[in-house]
Parts: sequence; C-alpha cells; structure tokens
Amino acid sequence: GGVNTVSRGFGRVKEDYRLCLVGRVLTDSVVHFPSMIRTWANLWHLLGGVSITDIGEKRVLFIFHYEVDINRVIEGMPWSFNRHLIIFHPMGPGEDPLQVPLIYIEFWLQNHNLPMEVISEGLARQFGNSIGQFVQYDSSLVTRGIRRYMQIWVKIDVRMPLK
Repeated sequence: GGVNTVSRGFGRVKEDYRLCLVGRVLTDSVVHFPSMIRTWANLWHLLGGVSITDIGEKRVLFIFHYEVDINRVIEGMPWSFNRHLIIFHPMGPGEDPLQVPLIYIEFWLQNHNLPMEVISEGLARQFGNSIGQFVQYDSSLVTRGIRRYMQIWVKIDVRMPLK
C-alpha cells in the first residue's frame, strides 16, 4: 500500500471515522513532514495505504484504507519519530481532529522482582492507577508461572510528571 500526502490544509473528513487517527509528535521543534511520512511508511508496511495530511497546529490526520492497517498501527503503539513520542487518537463520531485533546499516551509497564504470590489484578490496578490510569493487566503468562514480573497497560497524561 502507498502513502498519499497533503502538506497543508484540512477539509471535512468524509471517510469512515473508524479508519482515522489524529496525531502529534511530542516536541517543540519543527518536524520535517516528508521525513516523518517516509519513516512511517517504512515502519508500518500497510496493505492498503494511508492518506496523511498536515492539518496545522502540529497535528497530522491519518486516513487508512483498511481496518487491518489502522488496527496494526494502534496495536503497535507507542510510536516515535526522531526519539520523540507520538500521541495518536482514534477518531470518534462527530469529533473534530483539531479539537480532540492529544494529551494521553498508553504504555505497557513491567514491575519486576515481585513474589509470585502477590501478583494479582488488584495489585496491577493499584500500581497502574498510581502512575496514571489503569487500562488492563496481562495475566496470561503469569498464571503459567513463566514470569516473575507484572505487566500493566496504563494511560498517562503527558502534561504531568511521572510519579
């Protein structure tokens, strides 16, 4: 799949909002738009391609052609460009890509050296909420006794310092 780009401007999104992401690179520096597009095209290897538009206010709109492609990008988060994190927001019905808050990023965190008997979803929830907002807990391998760490998916407000 190819990458179609528009360097500036934004018209009304007529495409299915479920296939759209809006994003921004977490940096105060100027981002070289063509380099960013080449980097993502090389990393993502999309089946159906994506249209990428610089919509201003340091925001970029991504319109994917296939659901499998947008899902691959979402599942691969977090992404970065030139060592700067990129915040993506999946568009919802009626949302304006220039207005949605781009302030949250989600990560898998690992807490190592915990005794197996204390690892639980309750502890994961408590730990996740102490850092940001708990999203989910991966218990799949812990229950088989393979891991000696807890893996937690958390949502973090990038405006706040880490605790």
